[in-house]
Amino acid sequence: MPAASQPPRPHVTPRHPPSVFETMTRLAARHDAVNLGQGFPDTEGPDWVRALAAEAILTGRANQYAPGRGDPRLRRAVAAHQHRHYGLEVDPDREAVVTTGATEGIAAALLALVQPGDEVVAFEPFYDSYAAITAQTGARFVTVPLTVPDFLPDPEALEAAITPRTRLLLLNTPHNPTGSVVPADVLTRLVEVCARHGMLILSDEVYEHLVFDGVHRPVASVPGGWDRTLTVSSAGKSFSLTGWKVGWATGPADLVDAVYSVKQFLTYSSGPAYQPAIARALAEGEGFLTEQRRRYSTARDGLVAGLRAAGLDPVVPAAGYFTVTDLAPLGVTDALGATARLAERAGVVGIPVSALCSPAAEPGGPPPLASWMRWAFCKSPAVLAEAVSRFQRLPGVFGVPDR
Repeated sequence: MPAASQPPRPHVTPRHPPSVFETMTRLAARHDAVNLGQGFPDTEGPDWVRALAAEAILTGRANQYAPGRGDPRLRRAVAAHQHRHYGLEVDPDREAVVTTGATEGIAAALLALVQPGDEVVAFEPFYDSYAAITAQTGARFVTVPLTVPDFLPDPEALEAAITPRTRLLLLNTPHNPTGSVVPADVLTRLVEVCARHGMLILSDEVYEHLVFDGVHRPVASVPGGWDRTLTVSSAGKSFSLTGWKVGWATGPADLVDAVYSVKQFLTYSSGPAYQPAIARALAEGEGFLTEQRRRYSTARDGLVAGLRAAGLDPVVPAAGYFTVTDLAPLGVTDALGATARLAERAGVVGIPVSALCSPAAEPGGPPPLASWMRWAFCKSPAVLAEAVSRFQRLPGVFGVPDR
């Protein structure tokens, strides 16, 4: 029929707004501010690991599809890593699958394990993809607040949030954004709660090798944990290779099969040169991991000291890339609303913690942790020194008299 009589094509709108990380990165660029928002390191991963990937590309040995479940060398290395560090026995052929970063692993797991009408419970604040992917499954996302100042999960609060529709607990330890590390006794109680209600556990453990104080214990390693837990991790945070997007999931064979059944229709496979390089990194990279922990521990302490000098009381994280702090002593009640002022007048950008929380309980009311900000310290000493210098402007930006 004539073009003039054709109906217009459907109007399409984005399903989600730009992420808070993209928004804050743009804000930092616009004002030439120090970007302590997005959690990517300024330093590169080990030279020898990057050289392995480059050689594989240049020699033509790794430019075609990787196996859908992942390069067998990487799956064997993941299994050996889990045994060496945590005493877990993982069958690399049946109980491990490689994913395009941990984010795809989480997405594939939720799409595979959760149905419309189910409920997914997570502790708040949370990594923003958890809620977005849960929404795409048709399930309801339920949050249980972590309490200031230790930000550790409360098993009793978890149990109070469970209903007959609750299918899965989405747990993150070490925790983003607060840096808390869930101790073994609390993990055991969380597993017991999930067992009483027949729930699965999806455990995001990407910061497992960035623990400064205490010890990381995988959920799968505590009594009763393995049979109901799918564990997701990645090389990005551990080896400062976030752009490589090499992750993995381990757990009981039926859970891993379910994840692969979805993953094969997402990316199918990726990173054929990166996967064998990461296999070597997992086997031979302990020295880099140790030095990186030392370096980030120093960076953490410097950033915390700078925030204290500006009149704030930051949480000292036990792990991860970030510290969080309440801006209320500066008179800030809405950290999200203050981001533009911070970028323009103080020259520094963080991530409002409320963006990693559920919406306000009451229409028009404040969201959880409304006055809190997350700051990344996975940056070079020069960048952090400049940020600390700019932090001293914070009282003046918000009209707080010098003490």
